[in-house]
Amino acid sequence: MKKIKVMVVFGTRPEAIKMAPLILQLKKQSEKFETMTVVTAQHRQMLDQVLQTFNIEPDIDLNIMGKQQTLTDITVKILAKLDKLLKEMKPDIILVHGDTTTTFAASLAAFYNQVRIGHVEAGLRTWEKYSPFPEEMNRQMTDAVADLYFAPTMQSKVNLIKENHDEKNIFVTGNTAIDALKLTVQEHYHHDILAQIAPNRRLILVTMHRRENQGEPMRCVFSTLRQVVEAYDDVEVVYPVHLSPAVQEVA
Repeated sequence: MKKIKVMVVFGTRPEAIKMAPLILQLKKQSEKFETMTVVTAQHRQMLDQVLQTFNIEPDIDLNIMGKQQTLTDITVKILAKLDKLLKEMKPDIILVHGDTTTTFAASLAAFYNQVRIGHVEAGLRTWEKYSPFPEEMNRQMTDAVADLYFAPTMQSKVNLIKENHDEKNIFVTGNTAIDALKLTVQEHYHHDILAQIAPNRRLILVTMHRRENQGEPMRCVFSTLRQVVEAYDDVEVVYPVHLSPAVQEVA
């Protein structure tokens, strides 16, 4: 039986986390699938950390990361490099994840080359064009050209059906982040910073970095957190700061 040639394309840390379980499972079924892992390195340093955690070695690294690059820069680079790669490798299908610029650009490149597209975490919607930006339109435009839809929830499936996507091509799979969690969770996890926090303190874990939250919204949240910490002596806030300069400046 001819193997199905699957090209998995991603470029950011969240994509890597959620695609890792899928890549590992595809490689376990090597008698059925020929799997190619392609990274764009839209987020270089953060991406590499995840790949090391899951012991995944990319087959191809497009290495598009550049200083202060715009969304247009990212899209143009991926389209050009992936177009050449698709013509050379001729996959049967590409798998992309979620709502990043890598996801959209890779899907568009596959569409131009008439390669089937599977969208993991398809169907999420806010129905607001610029919220989140550019993620909302990235995922809508990806779904517009996709062939198979792997929706995390029934609501996501309903969203896709409302957009007239064929129900027989929609599969409710759950969120692969849970699979990633099961692969990495440690009963006796240790971190030097967490070890410094007294066990009787109440802990607030914060994450915040999306574009639409940068600037004034982020300042408001951080100001509120400071007020909470100052009002309650037993509260500790842990905020893993994103590498984005715009986030680090405010934090």
